[in-house]
Amino acid sequence: MAPTPSIPKAAFWMALSIASFLAMSVAGRATTAELNVFQVLELRSVIGFFILLPLVFASGGFAAMRTQRPLAHVARNVIHYTGQAAWLYALTLIPLAVLISIEFTTPIWTAILAVTFLGERLSRPKLAAIVLGLIGVVVIVRPGVDSVDPGHLVVLGAAVCFGISVVMVKSLTRTDSVVRIIFWMLIIQSVVGLVPALYEWRNPPLDLWPWIVLIAFTGMSSHFCMARALGYADATVISPMDFLRVPLSALIGWLLYSEQIDAFTAGGALLILMGNLLNLQRKPARPAEVAAS
Repeated sequence: MAPTPSIPKAAFWMALSIASFLAMSVAGRATTAELNVFQVLELRSVIGFFILLPLVFASGGFAAMRTQRPLAHVARNVIHYTGQAAWLYALTLIPLAVLISIEFTTPIWTAILAVTFLGERLSRPKLAAIVLGLIGVVVIVRPGVDSVDPGHLVVLGAAVCFGISVVMVKSLTRTDSVVRIIFWMLIIQSVVGLVPALYEWRNPPLDLWPWIVLIAFTGMSSHFCMARALGYADATVISPMDFLRVPLSALIGWLLYSEQIDAFTAGGALLILMGNLLNLQRKPARPAEVAAS
């Protein structure tokens, strides 16, 4: 049974989601400063699996996690793993606010891919959203004016991977629940990332373990809380709240890392956010699509 709509409850869960995303960014920077990206992802998946277990048992146990679409899960998670690795690597290269701004192009790529592969209609608002998002990226990256920062391209690639992942999740949600999708995500990504993680494995120092546990926990809680928020309000209400991550990430970058944001980054981020607002005129996202993205 769907919960009764409630803006205060939606705002509460969305605040927890935003806090989780921001904490994950800080934890990601702390862990990748000492460990390679693949080891961080491996630890995140393995620890995240044990964090998920209570939800698995509450949903019917391991028997309820069986899926009739294993190949779809494998394909989706290879792409999603690639995007996560790129996102974590970009976190070591560019300011936090720039990374989050470019990451917000994910709905733009999702719209393009949905039109191409799912046959969705390309409406005028959706087309305008795509154009504004692309212009926003060009304003931030400024090709031909300055040398393009590799970090911009890496996080842009991550956003495209996330867009592909969302489109694939749209298909998976027709047959599988949120918990089942996340369950297979953690298992498959643990297997996919094991070899590259072991290649340069080093035992994490004791003082790094709180950050490792934090990135594993927030990797789960950020999407779970957003899914709960979407249960109480439509995406047209929730998504503008999520845009608060851009100025808040800029504030955290300034306070913790002395990062400065120029006018081009601010202007490009504004264009991307405007594009996302236009994109919200299509039907609201299903909680399962957000929870597993």
